[in-house]
Amino acid sequence: MKPEANQLELFREDYRLRERVSAKARHIRIEVRPSREVVLVYPRWVPRIEAIAFLRSREAWIRAKLAELAQQAPEAPPAPQWDGRDELPLRGRLLPVTVAPARLRRASVRIEEQRICIFAPSEHCAEPRRLQLALLAALQQQARLDAQRYLDEEAARLGLRWRELRLRDPRTLWGSCTQQGAISLSWRLVMAPPAVFRYVVVHELCHLVHMNHSQRFWSLVAQQMPDYEAQRRWLSEQGHLLHRHLPAKAA
Repeated sequence: MKPEANQLELFREDYRLRERVSAKARHIRIEVRPSREVVLVYPRWVPRIEAIAFLRSREAWIRAKLAELAQQAPEAPPAPQWDGRDELPLRGRLLPVTVAPARLRRASVRIEEQRICIFAPSEHCAEPRRLQLALLAALQQQARLDAQRYLDEEAARLGLRWRELRLRDPRTLWGSCTQQGAISLSWRLVMAPPAVFRYVVVHELCHLVHMNHSQRFWSLVAQQMPDYEAQRRWLSEQGHLLHRHLPAKAA
């Protein structure tokens, strides 16, 4: 990993890899999770190169385990029907999505406390692509507003400055940062509970102090967010579900 672009996790093409150095571990172990995350845990006294070599020696077992878990995974929810029965997570809550005809030139989305409303010209109500694009734009705008607020609040607490926010939709990355203060975040975090979104922001801002995953880095994360482990666990166990809603490109 290049020092100027530290990422939230380590990733591979076929699975997400996260390393964890443990003071309590007595030996190297590998945890394979349904979200296609593989956690490499090793004691402090074990050199990283040795831990990575152990991981590579277990590649066949890892792939077999991933295939086994994939067969057990629940099916993805059906594509939106735009008939008033669709639901979408927003800030950790599942909200109904309604579509209503309106005298407008283009679709408009209103996010309310209990639902998400899409108002569109009558002829657009039967065009899923237009409805999806409008909903995507609205959610990405909400993600930007939340991200900017979290970045401002947490940066002030850390006594540092961030310079640029980039919202993207990667399949295997929740956040990254550069030494120059550019922060990249997945817009899908707006669908997760707010504490999870805030954790990713805290994680990336802490990299502006420590561009690594050292003990000092994690200590700073814990100082900013004492319950960060719970949010990190949510991402590990539930984060992949966020990609089952609204594909990156409209159909």
